[in-house]
Amino acid sequence: MTRARRARIVATIGPASREPGQIKALAKAGVDVFRLNFSHGSHEDHAAAFKAIRGAELAIRRPLGILADLQGPKLRLGKFAVGGIDLSAGQALRLDLDPTPGDSARVGMPHPEIFQALSPGALLLLDDGKVRLKVERAGSDYAETVVEAGERLSDRKGVAVPGGTIPISALTEKDLSDLAFALRLGVDWVALSFVQRAADMAELKKLVAGRAACLAKIEKPAALERLDSILDYSDGVMVARGDLGVECLPEEVPVAQKSILRAARNRGVPAIVATQMLESMTASPAPTRAEASDVANAVYEGADALMLSAETAAGKYPLEAVQVMDRIIERVESDPRWPGLMDAEHAGMDDVDADALVAAARKAAEAASTACVVVFTTTGGTARRMARERPLQPVVALTPSPDTARRLALVWGLEPRLGQQPATLEDVTEDAVRHAVDAGLAGPGQRVLILAGTPFGAPGAANLLRLAHAPSGRA
Repeated sequence: MTRARRARIVATIGPASREPGQIKALAKAGVDVFRLNFSHGSHEDHAAAFKAIRGAELAIRRPLGILADLQGPKLRLGKFAVGGIDLSAGQALRLDLDPTPGDSARVGMPHPEIFQALSPGALLLLDDGKVRLKVERAGSDYAETVVEAGERLSDRKGVAVPGGTIPISALTEKDLSDLAFALRLGVDWVALSFVQRAADMAELKKLVAGRAACLAKIEKPAALERLDSILDYSDGVMVARGDLGVECLPEEVPVAQKSILRAARNRGVPAIVATQMLESMTASPAPTRAEASDVANAVYEGADALMLSAETAAGKYPLEAVQVMDRIIERVESDPRWPGLMDAEHAGMDDVDADALVAAARKAAEAASTACVVVFTTTGGTARRMARERPLQPVVALTPSPDTARRLALVWGLEPRLGQQPATLEDVTEDAVRHAVDAGLAGPGQRVLILAGTPFGAPGAANLLRLAHAPSGRA
């Protein structure tokens, strides 16, 4: 299968979509990467979904990526003696380490790390921001707060500290267990939740040790402030707008989204825009106009991929959600103004030889006679560099590595395909033309632009730009 669009679709597997037949239907409808959300479901559920995804991959004859999304640290209040309390503005509420069930005057918060990050004037957001507390006094094991907003607070609600960095690892014991399991399965990507600093991603990269690509979920203001250093250790990034929207003001989230997408493109790493993209389709067969615009804007911004969460995991219309997203992306990419937006910004050159060659390939591909570009890649680096340039012609990423092909399924505009490692220049030309024709991307006599490197198979050795033509078909 060849996609008729450049932006990719990530879909979350859950009770509404984990049956093999459903997964195959979603893949046919347009899903490029399937997300296993380790905040929900058992290891057995994820293993069954993994097997079904690999089966769907064989059925549609197209590499499919699998993303394991780790839960990360969940910071929560303790319990109340009667299940919850009513709140009023100006009310005093003490938070402490005492596990005794709380009341209207105090409640436990079993996270000494949070108290270490608090000072007078700090804000605490509870229950996804529905309750806001202002800290008046704080110590190593308590905080005296005043209610600024909120009417009801019940057991075990989440806690966020906007603007603060919590001295806690982004990898919990549960995450370490889930990570080991996901790597044994053979997932292609691992996403780390609640990243605060570059050291969080460095720790993940060390544990993964090259067995999967590592993706940073940006959902805390602290991560925004350290985005460049976090990207130093990231193979991909996610604009996780749900939790980001809790700790940031609503008007800051769209600005953050644009900043993250721009930084990711400059680095040549894929970026996913996530959360509530088609949220109403959990219960409705059609999206709202605002949701359609939200999806379209992410495409106009050049996002590599857009993600469906509850829409496909637990919604009533998982297949329809994918189909709608697919149609919106295709419509945007057919807009005459879209090419100009993709061409409006190009990253600087880091590796002079490789970047110069890729930039030359993009210019050469602009010729009307060029049907497509074929990039030979071992680790995926050259293909990602090509995608960073946002060429309008289809790009076939030809690799001998199934792992590389599946990781590239997340990247803008790439059609990853498996092929033999070429041994000669003639092999390069023949293989490129054959795959372009087989994918339906080059017709008789059309020009194919080839990007490769010698010695063949050496990572990062892109140094060859070649033109070829598909057979004319004449006798």
